[in-house]
Amino acid sequence: MCTRYFGVLAAIAALTVPAMLASGAGAQSAPAPAVAPAPPPPVMPPSLPPSFVADIMSARDAGALGVQWKTLDAKIVEAQPVQGALPIHKTTYDISPHAGEGGFDDSAWPAIKPEDLAVRRSGGRVGFVWYRTGITIPARIGDFDTTGAKAVLRVLVDDYAEVWVNGQMPRQSGYPSPATIQGLNLPNRVVLADSVKAGDRFQIAVFGINGPISVAPLNMVWFREARIEFYK
Repeated sequence: MCTRYFGVLAAIAALTVPAMLASGAGAQSAPAPAVAPAPPPPVMPPSLPPSFVADIMSARDAGALGVQWKTLDAKIVEAQPVQGALPIHKTTYDISPHAGEGGFDDSAWPAIKPEDLAVRRSGGRVGFVWYRTGITIPARIGDFDTTGAKAVLRVLVDDYAEVWVNGQMPRQSGYPSPATIQGLNLPNRVVLADSVKAGDRFQIAVFGINGPISVAPLNMVWFREARIEFYK
C-alpha cells in the first residue's frame, strides 16, 4: 500500500515539475513589454502681460539663453500597420525622425542663426520640419532677474506646430493642450516651469507643419515668432 502511494506521488511529480519549469522558463524569456510613460498633463499659461519677454529669434536674447537652433526636414516613411488594423492595410506611414523624444542625437544636424528661423523651409505642399535647441536660464537677462519667474515658451509657426519639452509633449485628451496644434497660424504657449532659477535647462523640439494638410498648400514652413515669456 505504502509503496503504491509513493509510486503515485512520483508519477504526479514527473508530470507537473517539467511543466512548471517550462512555464517559468517561458516567463523569463518573454518579459512583458515596457509601457511608455504617460505624457505630462498640460499647464495653462497666464493670460496677463508678461513681466519680461526674451526674443529667441534675436542673436542677443538667444545668446543670453544659450540657444543654438538646429533644423532638419522630416520625412513620411512606410511602417507596419498597428495591431487590429483591417486586413486591407498592408502598410501605413510614420514620421522620420522622431526628434522630439528624450535623448535624441541632433549633433549631425545643421545649426542656423536665430534670425534664420524666419527662412522658408520644406518643399511646400505636405511638409514637416523639425527645429531643436537647448535653453539654459541665466540669472539675469539684461536688467531682468529671472529667479522665481514662471517661464513660458511662445512659438508661432506658419502654419502649425507641436512642441516637445525635455522629450515629452504635454497633453491630455479632452483638455486644452497648448503644446499641440492650436489652429492655423495660432501661437503655442507652453509652460516650461512655474519657477525657474539660474542654470535650469530645457530641451526644446518644435515640429513645424505645413497646412492645412489636406489642401497641400504651396507655401512653406517658417517661424513668425519664438519667445520666452517670464511672469512674476
